[in-house]
Amino acid sequence: MTTALPERDGHEAVVTLDRREGPFGEVVLRRRGRHYEIIANGCFLMDTADGRSERLLIQAALDELDRTGADVPAPSVLIGGLGVGFSLAYAAAEPRWGRIAVVERESAIIDWHRSGPLGGFSDGALDDERVSVIHTDLLDHLAAADGERYDALCLDIDNGPDWTVTDSNAGLYGADGLAVLWHRLRPGGVLAVWSAQPSAAFEEALRVAGFSDVATEEIPVSRGVPDVVHLARRAG
Repeated sequence: MTTALPERDGHEAVVTLDRREGPFGEVVLRRRGRHYEIIANGCFLMDTADGRSERLLIQAALDELDRTGADVPAPSVLIGGLGVGFSLAYAAAEPRWGRIAVVERESAIIDWHRSGPLGGFSDGALDDERVSVIHTDLLDHLAAADGERYDALCLDIDNGPDWTVTDSNAGLYGADGLAVLWHRLRPGGVLAVWSAQPSAAFEEALRVAGFSDVATEEIPVSRGVPDVVHLARRAG
């Protein structure tokens, strides 16, 4: 990794730690004060400043599995997007989860966790025997003919259904993408989708796609509209 001279943004120094050009455009790791942030194609994606909504993504899925009283020993979960590692670390800290698959298409982000400064935020979860890191595009992985089914799909892709930095990510939230997600859940399985803002249109799209128990949990943030987790279930 290379360290550039710091820029000044307000009162905090912004230091570019790594910059890579990948198949989906440029991805950058920066440090802003004591926090790290990921920038994709010039747009802010996520940082290490909070993490509440990323953790809720996992907890809400587990709570929803518990709510129906389904007896699912060691439920499996697929996490779409490694990001800064909060969701993965939270899942790995819960012994009730069985298989934990993480799909991340950016090799740079995986490297920043394995040998870079984001490793402290995933907290060693990449070495958990239940965890497998799959380096590929999420839709490609889910659309594979021999793909396995999961008890929970927890997706933190781009900025959510209504605003995607990468055009191809929008397909995940459309009718075809939701059909793929529905088929990759076991009956009774839970879909949890992180979003930077609430989306009534996405809630309706989930219902049209055949999901039930559609709900939205909001997480207040310091500025702007709340982050949310959209929840839905494949009926058993």
